[in-house]
Amino acid sequence: MSNKNLIPTAKIVERLQYENPWWVSKQIPEMYSSMARRLYFSLFYPFVIEKSVRRALVLMGPRRVGKTVMLFHSIQQLLADRVNHQKIFFIGIDNPIYVHLGLEDILDLCKESLREEDLKGCFVFFDEIQYLKDWERHLKVLVDSYPETKFIVSGSAAAALKWHSTESGAGRFTDFMLPPLTFQEYIHLKGLDHLIYNGSVVYGKNEIPYCLTHDMKILNKEFVHYLNFGGYPEVVLNERIQSDMGRYVKNDIVDKVLLRDLPSLYGIKDVQELNRFFTYIAYNTGNEFSYETMSRESGIQKDTLKKYLEYLEAAFLIKVLNKVDINAKRLKRVTSFKVYLTNSSLRTALFSPIIETDNEMGNMVETAILSQWMHREKLDLTYARWKEGRKEGEVDLVLVDDKKYKPVWGVEIKWSNRYFEKPNLLKSLIQFCENNQIDKALVTSIDQLGIQEINGVLLSFLPASIYSYNIGDITLKMKNQN
Repeated sequence: MSNKNLIPTAKIVERLQYENPWWVSKQIPEMYSSMARRLYFSLFYPFVIEKSVRRALVLMGPRRVGKTVMLFHSIQQLLADRVNHQKIFFIGIDNPIYVHLGLEDILDLCKESLREEDLKGCFVFFDEIQYLKDWERHLKVLVDSYPETKFIVSGSAAAALKWHSTESGAGRFTDFMLPPLTFQEYIHLKGLDHLIYNGSVVYGKNEIPYCLTHDMKILNKEFVHYLNFGGYPEVVLNERIQSDMGRYVKNDIVDKVLLRDLPSLYGIKDVQELNRFFTYIAYNTGNEFSYETMSRESGIQKDTLKKYLEYLEAAFLIKVLNKVDINAKRLKRVTSFKVYLTNSSLRTALFSPIIETDNEMGNMVETAILSQWMHREKLDLTYARWKEGRKEGEVDLVLVDDKKYKPVWGVEIKWSNRYFEKPNLLKSLIQFCENNQIDKALVTSIDQLGIQEINGVLLSFLPASIYSYNIGDITLKMKNQN
């Protein structure tokens, strides 16, 4: 035991007993048991109980997406599955009481407080692991030293976690990424699953299955609420936080990541500059930028900008989308790109909630739809933009097949019904489809649903809220099958 530790052992053992009430009560704290489980829980839990592979499970994700709650729900399930309640340990590494202790020291104290001889068959949860210096080295040693113990850790200093777990934990860690809430999970957490049914959109002999709604008006009202408050489970279920979203999200997410996590990870000197830059991006989420305009408007040098973009993306705060031309070819030199927040409610937190008639609604809907797609790893999403003579064209989302370098589909994201009434206005989308021999594309609307054919291209019109719900639904089904 380190002699630097000035806190008496008895006090630390007391803290451990407080953090692990199920050692006595066989139940997790009520504040966690009363919370609905995220739909991602059914994907995560099998990794918790997986014993055949000797690996620690690393739960990663942005701040406040419910990682700690997921750990408690796992403990609740272990207890329900009749795992011995004294073989489950939970340690919140962010508590200063553990500051001079290594993971092994803490485990010794756990054994001491339960008078356990060894850790055979135990489940050990370390929350907020990033607060421990060189955590990945410590964890690797534990995995090797205790082959019959399962270690599950969570952490949100995203960049460090991602990098470390690939570099030094090779073969020792399994990464599980928990993204912000999808619109589907939001509907589930709010107990509104009854709004949805399995239906389809029919056109001639074509029938495309979709989850549809019994009440478009209510679903859209929830969708706007989701855009403003929906990324974080805690916010969704708490009106008090919604009324002071700025303070909650800004203090807890933006400030901790921008002012603490990133500067300490990357040695950023000018923290205020990074903060200003993020605010500038958040306000303009969904817009196209070039390094030139970005540098001019933010007053930051181009090389610094590139670094900031990289850091913010690693911290799960933004997503950069690269551009292809009319033939879906990547441009050799990246001059312009789009930047999106990973979570539309971050914008609400920094500025103010929007209503569905606001000008920003289009960009917020685009941001939300892109954030549904971010739950799919290794998905090569781009957008198309081109100029031919005096004509310019753009398609909001394009998926390119990496092997064939051909576009698979295109999506035009609109918060408007006028294109359903006048599909001929979608000139860019139709031109892109014709150029790349794509015979179908998707266009979002406010509440119009149906299929129209223009120049041999089938355009499916889906309300943006329905489209968002379906991306989440299909993603979860795919992950469950895998």
